[in-house]
Amino acid sequence: MTLQPVHLAVYDTLADWETGHATAYLARAGYRIRTVGPSEDPVVSIGGLRVLPDLALDAVRPEDSSLLILPGADLWDSSEDLAPFARKAREFLAAGTPVAAICGATAGLAREGLLDDRDHTSAVSFYLAATGYGGGERYADADAVTDGGLITAGPTEPVAFAREILGLLGVYEGEVLDAWYRLFHDSDPAAYAVLEKATADR
Repeated sequence: MTLQPVHLAVYDTLADWETGHATAYLARAGYRIRTVGPSEDPVVSIGGLRVLPDLALDAVRPEDSSLLILPGADLWDSSEDLAPFARKAREFLAAGTPVAAICGATAGLAREGLLDDRDHTSAVSFYLAATGYGGGERYADADAVTDGGLITAGPTEPVAFAREILGLLGVYEGEVLDAWYRLFHDSDPAAYAVLEKATADR
């Protein structure tokens, strides 16, 4: 079975470190990672990486995707430039295609109203409250949350963010997913043996 690609949003000031665990292990599992920019013009990350998007946001359709990943970026809080990505997330969720948002992207989704009726998390509750959104009662003080096809996480939880993504797409499950998290989050050497066996059994 051919897997639909995973679409990774890229834009100026994107936080490079927030999606690497997820995209690396999705790619190892056979997913093609396609970068999506505001246009096809290059963007520059917070870390100074110059990224040439594979395609522009307007060209992305939920039916052609397994997942849309929205990393954090300074622009989420300093302008309306990234609002089209939040609107695209609405389109994905309405079509039943999942979305994963971390750090500032959670605020963008809050402004779009996408967190009003879903359990979610972010950096801290008052960060999202400042957007004026209506979902404060659904905020969870957790490393990452999945609800209604939407994954959210705060900026210090890229490994938990990846765990939710890998679990949602079935890359790892159960004790193997737990072992992956323990290895990369907790540096638990015992978890490596579980992952090695799972890889050998595939």
